[in-house]
This record gives sequence, structure tokens and C-alpha cells, in this order.
Amino acid sequence: MPSGPQARGSAARGASNASALSRGGHWWLWRSCGTIVDAVPSLISLPLAGAGPINGIVPSVVVLLFWLPYRARVQTLSHERRAVPGWRQACYAAGLLTLAIALSAPVDSLADQLLVAHMAEHLVIGDISALLIVLGFTGPLLAPLLRRRYVGKLRVFAHPLVAFPAWAINFYVWHLPVLYQAALRHDLIHGLQHACFLTFGMAMWMALLGPLPKPAWFGNAARLAYIIAVRLAGTILANVMIFSGTVLYPIYRAGDAHWHISPMGDQIAAAGVMMVEESLLTIGLFCWLFLKVAREAEERQTILDAAAASGLELDEQRAARAVAAGRGDELLERIRARGATTVS
Repeated sequence: MPSGPQARGSAARGASNASALSRGGHWWLWRSCGTIVDAVPSLISLPLAGAGPINGIVPSVVVLLFWLPYRARVQTLSHERRAVPGWRQACYAAGLLTLAIALSAPVDSLADQLLVAHMAEHLVIGDISALLIVLGFTGPLLAPLLRRRYVGKLRVFAHPLVAFPAWAINFYVWHLPVLYQAALRHDLIHGLQHACFLTFGMAMWMALLGPLPKPAWFGNAARLAYIIAVRLAGTILANVMIFSGTVLYPIYRAGDAHWHISPMGDQIAAAGVMMVEESLLTIGLFCWLFLKVAREAEERQTILDAAAASGLELDEQRAARAVAAGRGDELLERIRARGATTVS
């Protein structure tokens, strides 16, 4: 066994090797998970789910309270024999419920830690909840709001040539790294972000599926192009996130390290969730459009046949406009009534 100076030299070499090993271990950890020192400030900068009312239970409760005025208006219309179909009421209720869940504290807390969770939250708010809420609307239900001076002017955002650019600009601006990360650091900006996703998402769906009158040129072919344009906008962002090779939102490094996910892996997963959700939604919209075209063609032919049987001249374009506006049944009743008068 070495002793004296030899032992002290051996101990010094061992300590040096241990120090080198420690430095090497720290280097490997830095390469794998991001710098620990850099991760700590990011973790501190993340807003806590229970730190304020915007991240607490308040948003979910406020959202659910919107059922009360909706239900009151539905009951009023029912007494006036302009009942809102049950499936529309179910859609509106489902829209509020999914929105309340997306804004709940547990979901919002997870969204503060992982980009893939935050992306899923935004897709629910801006796509699914907005769609379901719009499907819950009818013209008579919205009439009192639209008669208000300032609210009525907002109907311009339901025009396809306004709704799509406004939605796309909002979509891309909020995904700029500086704004996206600012929303995580400041509750008020985060709340504004969610409000913008919901309102512009509703405007985008109102132009396609809402009860307000559509431009004459916005037929089924134009609707198909509209659907494709909306989906392409999301696909472009998803591809940028996948193939950029750059971590666009480094604020998530701390959360990624906590969940043992690489920042790039988290980003690619978020883009994947976006593409899957958009693909499923697009398939559903294509099916809806196909069935709509078939139904309108059948309804239009029924009206034309009824007019011919009653000895009335009816322009095919007029029948098509009535069907597209959802007034085919009304026109058909008038034709049959006039035909019965002629016969008698």
C-alpha cells in the first residue's frame, strides 16, 4: 500500500479524476435536458395555475354561466313557436362544457408546462368549442343582439372574406414566440390570447356554418375552398414547428425536463396533435359538405316538381337560392298552397 508523498499524490489524482468525471457528467446532463441553470429561471417564470383568478376556477364558472341567457332566449322562442332544435341546444351546451374544461386549473397548469398540452388546449378553445357554440345559434336566437347598434356592426366578421383573414392573422400573430411566451408569463395576456382564439374561431365558423345570410357567390364550391384554406393555414404552422430544427418556445424547457421530454420532441408532438385534430375535423367537414350538396339537390328538385305539377313557372336559380338560404320548405308550402287555390 503506498504511503507518504506517494499516497498523497494518488489521492490528488483520484480527486482530479473525480472532478473531471463530475464535469463530464454535468456536460452530459446539459446536453440531454438543457442547462439546469437555464431551466430554473424558466421554471420560476412560468405562471402558477392557482396564482390568480385567470388561472383559477373563475373562467370556467363564467363560461358555464353563459348557459343562462341562452336558455332564457330558447324558452322565449319556444313560446313564440320558433323553437331552437334540441341538437343545437346540445351543441351549445357541449361547447360551453369543453371550453370550461379547457380553461380549468388542472388543464391550464399542464399547458403552462408542456407545449403539446398548450396546443391541445388552444385547439379545443379555437376549433372545437368555437364550432359547437356556433352550431348552437339560430337567426331568431341572435336577433336581439344583432339589433344592438354596436353589436350589429360586428356581423361583418361573419363574412368569409373578412372572417378568414382575421382568423389567420390572429392565429399566426399569437404563435410568434415573443407573444406566445409572454402569454405564459402574464395572466392578462394569457386571458387575452384565449379570448382571441375563441372569438376569431367563432367568426371563422360563423362564415361557414353560422345562421347569418351568406354572399351569393359563397356556394358549395366556395365553401370547399374555404375549408381547404383554413386547414392549410394550420398545416403550414405545424410543418414549420416540425422541420424548423429550432426550439421556437424555449420557455418550456423547464417543464419538458420535469416530464422527461426533449424540447424538440415536445414541439414536434404539439405539431402532430394539431395536424391530427385538423385532419379529423377536415374529414368531418368534407362529409358534411357532401351530404349538404346531396340534400340541397334533392330538395331543389322536389320544389321544381311541385311547381310543375301545380302549373307554375319557377326559375331553377330561384329554387336553388331558397334552398341555400334554408327557406326551401317555406317556398314549397307557398307553391302547394297556390296550386291548391288554382285547382279549386
